[in-house]
Amino acid sequence: MTAAGTLHRQYPYNPGIAKPRVARSTRAMRFTVANWLTVSRVPAMFVIVWLMNREFAWAATIAFWLFIAAALTDWFDGMVARARGEVSSFGRFMDAVIDKVMVIGLMIALVVGKYFMGHEVLAMGLLLCILGREFLVSGMRMAAATKGVVVEADTGGKVKTFVQLNAIGWLMGARMFARDYGESLPAAVSTVVQWTGMGLYVLSAVLTITSAVSYFRRHGHVVLE
Repeated sequence: MTAAGTLHRQYPYNPGIAKPRVARSTRAMRFTVANWLTVSRVPAMFVIVWLMNREFAWAATIAFWLFIAAALTDWFDGMVARARGEVSSFGRFMDAVIDKVMVIGLMIALVVGKYFMGHEVLAMGLLLCILGREFLVSGMRMAAATKGVVVEADTGGKVKTFVQLNAIGWLMGARMFARDYGESLPAAVSTVVQWTGMGLYVLSAVLTITSAVSYFRRHGHVVLE
């Protein structure tokens, strides 16, 4: 007897009974509004970096306000996901990863674009500390995940990201004032804004290191086991 005949004897056709459906092993992920907001920060970063290296009128202003819009999506995407009941593991993961990509990408552009009043060597050293921290913490999270342990972002990590975004904004704002509003504002304004941004940049590097220490104190045993 053929395989079809065997199946017919086991499951005879009955027009009144619906045929059983084969369950799919995977379900296609649906991109939500919040996910689109999160992912939009990546192309925005490329446009911002391009504008930061252009000399035409208002390029610095457009770059600054585009950065503000991108930074606001970091807050807005979570709010949208919670309001629409679309909070997902993908959204939480990509939000953290894209934050790091945008922050580090823009910090590199700041150093290369000479936004630090001749202190680029110090700025690069601090940036290397930030990069090292991100790789170490990400590696620890991956090691923890293999053991079924989820390392969530703590308050220190969130404060660190907030200060990093502020440092980038102030430094970009200083370049905007100097280039696009230099004739209408005193030079001291852009100088004060730039020194404020540099101070926040140093603070963000300090917070980056202290938050890494905090992570390893609480979760380092996962890596050492």
